[in-house]
Amino acid sequence: MYHVGDKVVYPMHGAGIIEAIEKKLILGKIVEYYILKFPVGGMKVMVPVGSVDNVGLRQIICLNEYPNVLQILSDAETQMPENWNRRYRINLDKIKSGDIYQVADVVRNLILRDKERSLSTGERKMLNNARQILISELVLATDYREDEVYKTIDEIYSKSV
Repeated sequence: MYHVGDKVVYPMHGAGIIEAIEKKLILGKIVEYYILKFPVGGMKVMVPVGSVDNVGLRQIICLNEYPNVLQILSDAETQMPENWNRRYRINLDKIKSGDIYQVADVVRNLILRDKERSLSTGERKMLNNARQILISELVLATDYREDEVYKTIDEIYSKSV
């Protein structure tokens, strides 16, 4: 069970802070919800306490894991299928996993692919979403500002040009 103030990751949405735990009457049944506020983007989400495992809610990484994420971003591109559809599905599954290392892998691969050849609209949208998810967790894990984390990621790839 999480508590108010806990920093958690909600896959496909990013990292947020549990702002409250509320009970709501839904279809004649009282259901307990975590109210998450996402500092990056300002969105709020209600997650049923009973379905935390199903949705993959987890605590954010520790500060000492930050260099490991940066290392993944610095590594060489992972071999991906040439077929756009298959590549898209593989990347989407990685993002849905909620694992920051898999999300960093998607960000790295798409940024490097974009440098090599321009991304399709769908993959560009996926890159922006994955980058936002990654940045939201790194902001909460490090207490760096959003623009500082964004700049750190950009600097990794400006060196590899």
